[in-house]
Amino acid sequence: MTARGPDAATSYELRIGGHLDQRWSTWFDGFTLTRHDDGTTTLHGVVRDQSELHGLLNRVRDLGTTLISVTPLATPTHDDTDADSR
Repeated sequence: MTARGPDAATSYELRIGGHLDQRWSTWFDGFTLTRHDDGTTTLHGVVRDQSELHGLLNRVRDLGTTLISVTPLATPTHDDTDADSR
């Protein structure tokens, strides 16, 4: 297994305070928004690189809501045997 570089596409989950409806999905570059009973919203989607991640975080800041967490999620990678065959 190899570590992902800082510019590798990665799935992320961001949890923010407050409820956002689905219309905000477009503003958040197509991320899926899920509202929770505890008054928070999670955003799920793929970020291509660190620059795009920072842009996403800036949008959360500009919205004026509280950023609770940012979690990189496991993303499918190429099979390790593919790398061994090179």
